[in-house]
Amino acid sequence: MPAHEMVTGERERMLGFGTIAKKVFGTPNDRKIKATRPLVDRINALEPEFEALDDAGLKAKTEELKSRHAGGESLDDLLPEAFANCREAAKRALGLRAFDVQLMGGIFLHQGNISEMKTGEGKTLVATFPAYLNALSGKGVHIVTVNDYLARRDADWMSKVYSALGLTTGVVYPRQPEEEKKAAYQADITYATNNELGFDYLRDNMKSELDQMYQRGHNYAVVDEVDSILIDEARTPLIISGPSQDRSELYVGIDKLIPELTEEHFTIDEKTRNVTFTDEGNEFLEARLVEAGFVPEGQSLYDPESTTIIHHLSQGLRAHKLFQRDKDYIVRDGEVVLIDEFTGRMMPGRRLSDGLHQAIEAKEGANIQPENVTLASVTFQNYFRLYNKLSGMTGTASTEAEEFAEIYGLGVVEVPTNKPIARIDEDDRVYRTGPEKYDAIVEEIRKAHEKGQPVLVGTTSIEKSEMLSDLLKKADLPHNVLNARQHEQEAQIVGDAGLPGAITIATNMAGRGTDIKLGGNFEMKVQEALAADPDGHPDEIRARIEAEQADDEARVKEAGGLFVLATERHESRRIDNQLRGRSGRQGDPGRSAFFLSLDDDLMRIFGSERLDKVLSSLGMKEGEAIIHPWVNKSLERAQSKVEGRNFDIRKQLLKFDDVMNDQRKVIFGQRREIMEAEDLSEVTDDMREEVIDDLVDTYAPPKTYADQWDAEGLDKALKETLLLNLPVAAWTEEDGVDQEELRERIEKAASQMMAEKAEKFGPEAMRQIEKQLLLQTIDAKWREHLLTLEHLRSVVGFRGYAQRDPLNEYKTESFQLFESMLDSLRAEVTQKLSQIQPMSEEQRQQLIDEMRRQQAQAQMAAAQAPAGAAAPDAEAAGPAVAQVEPLVEGFDETDPSTWGNPGRNSPCPCGSGNKFKHCHGRLT
Repeated sequence: MPAHEMVTGERERMLGFGTIAKKVFGTPNDRKIKATRPLVDRINALEPEFEALDDAGLKAKTEELKSRHAGGESLDDLLPEAFANCREAAKRALGLRAFDVQLMGGIFLHQGNISEMKTGEGKTLVATFPAYLNALSGKGVHIVTVNDYLARRDADWMSKVYSALGLTTGVVYPRQPEEEKKAAYQADITYATNNELGFDYLRDNMKSELDQMYQRGHNYAVVDEVDSILIDEARTPLIISGPSQDRSELYVGIDKLIPELTEEHFTIDEKTRNVTFTDEGNEFLEARLVEAGFVPEGQSLYDPESTTIIHHLSQGLRAHKLFQRDKDYIVRDGEVVLIDEFTGRMMPGRRLSDGLHQAIEAKEGANIQPENVTLASVTFQNYFRLYNKLSGMTGTASTEAEEFAEIYGLGVVEVPTNKPIARIDEDDRVYRTGPEKYDAIVEEIRKAHEKGQPVLVGTTSIEKSEMLSDLLKKADLPHNVLNARQHEQEAQIVGDAGLPGAITIATNMAGRGTDIKLGGNFEMKVQEALAADPDGHPDEIRARIEAEQADDEARVKEAGGLFVLATERHESRRIDNQLRGRSGRQGDPGRSAFFLSLDDDLMRIFGSERLDKVLSSLGMKEGEAIIHPWVNKSLERAQSKVEGRNFDIRKQLLKFDDVMNDQRKVIFGQRREIMEAEDLSEVTDDMREEVIDDLVDTYAPPKTYADQWDAEGLDKALKETLLLNLPVAAWTEEDGVDQEELRERIEKAASQMMAEKAEKFGPEAMRQIEKQLLLQTIDAKWREHLLTLEHLRSVVGFRGYAQRDPLNEYKTESFQLFESMLDSLRAEVTQKLSQIQPMSEEQRQQLIDEMRRQQAQAQMAAAQAPAGAAAPDAEAAGPAVAQVEPLVEGFDETDPSTWGNPGRNSPCPCGSGNKFKHCHGRLT
């Protein structure tokens, strides 16, 4: 037997064994599905019992389950009854009875997994089951959506179910009145977008009073469109920022220079979206910048003083060469508005960081807004890892299962569809040129339209959707366009996309939240008919529309169902799958096809030259396409490489974020303790003692003699820092005065001075002053520290040229900067408290009011300032970490991660007998 036949035969046998093993043992996914069957059977067995309950009985059952959980029963034990109760409530409130596969999806969500459920399988209803069960603990549940429209719609729709069960529902949205937002977070189940949750978390950590905070903890979250939120949007941090100095002249001046550059002056890397200047470019720019007065004569662009100007030149070049109008942004009313690359939606209020947005504004002649400085920031990775339990649902998650497991500890379970999928997924068609591809697309759309088959055409940018729209107009094919420009008509356009012969061009269908129903959306048709005929009888109109709907649906099914025609492959297979998944919902017929050309971005960037040679050698004629499963596989391999690279980018971003975790724990933990504390005198006393320790160590170092001490320097420092006028020089000349004696005398004098001051102020006023002063100083120091770390992050990458690991360098230097910040924090608080002089009641109140006013201004900036995101390829700021609930089970005195959050004045859990702040809780 020839060798190649032996190899082939061996491979086939191995594949055969694998297939047999799967049939015998099942895949891991099959085993997870099988494990839920007994639970689903128990829920179904309870159905008659819950059907017999009246409406009050369903609410009474909720109270019973709550009390049983409070009495020690686990949520897992209560699951069958809770799910049965929730199913019955949904059946009565919405007329929807959950299928078994929906119960399975709910079970996986409760277990802290991602339920992958196809489009049209009813994920909105699925979320109610784990939300209801976990809300029984009384700690609140967050259901996270990708936009405000879906948050409001789902909250309004599903609140009927929760209300029937005796639970409250809240919805959080931007610019919401404060009391309303607070009430929404206090509800049993809260619907909100990922952005608003993250921003409210940041705002909470800028508040000065506990009762001003919105969120009450992070118990359990169900994330809808989890791949979009935790992966696509996780490359950019949420940033609350405030304006800095106006530098519009610099941006405009630099923008005038960019068009003068030629190709020999710079290089562009499209894969990493980076630009660099060549030596010729630097020489040319140096001369032009000196002429324009931006760089002084004799200063080179290679000098350290030129770092800022080089940074802005790079951003200007990126604005011109890498950011395209109507693809990455649009200009509306003189304002540059970013477009979400994944959903095609406008993102008003979002701004690119590091001067890039200003560079685009200068390029477009728009109003240049000042750059912003970061007041607070958090990445979605670190925000969502705050939750005690996290889960998610989407139609496409399996391609990113590794990232979900590694970053968030989430498993992905593919939940079976209620009915078998009847969609036909055709092989990709690859054309040599773009015009050939678009000619074929128009012809394919015409064929489908003529036989009454609705077509959903997927494009990757507004520019391409409008170009295709022009081609369809020339071909006299009526159609709708759905992109960022038509954002307001989104629901209507999606609702009509399933009508017989409808043609809809969509920039991106990810996270639209509205199903395309064959024959059109029944409820929308009814609303239109009622609006057109206000005097008509509603029941008669509904009956007529119902008959028309059934007829239209039958025509569409006969024509083959919804035809999804994609004009390009995305960088991610998951986005392609989301588009495909719009067809074939709930067992409906459908088909999907991808039309590609060698001019497409993905093909061009990732090696279309080889394929072009192959196609040329095959002697393909104009207008012909290559169609073969091998082409699909090679494209998917290219996509998986891009996905892997993007995963590495996000992983690296998270590594730098994690360096900040401990620092944020200390800062946010300290803020919360300060807000909770009634009396902060012990904290300020400790700070004062440590400042005195540092002063004594500096001017009277250990293991030195008194005649070596700098008595004059210490005396001056004590006057400046503590307003103490002490006979330091005389003390140092006394026999037997060592460093410890000196320290004790200074501490005694300082304590006496502060005690007298507190007596004159009055205990209540002194406590208020201490609290406001501590919060104000911590916030100011933390903002300065964030800015310093941003600068460190931007330059630390260059350490790689010196064969030093940038991450390790960042860890070391950020820790040193943090220690330095804490030292200056202690010194500043001590100095300010020492300088405060006794005053009248009126003056005291004015001081406290002024402190509160300054704190309120910072909070106002947090609430109203544009919440910008960094550039999509920019590195993130550090993570934000909230309080962790104390752990009772699994406590180990040798493992600090099991201690929860001991109070600073509590005994240290390690058993040393010292206070926590003097043991494991030391700030330095």
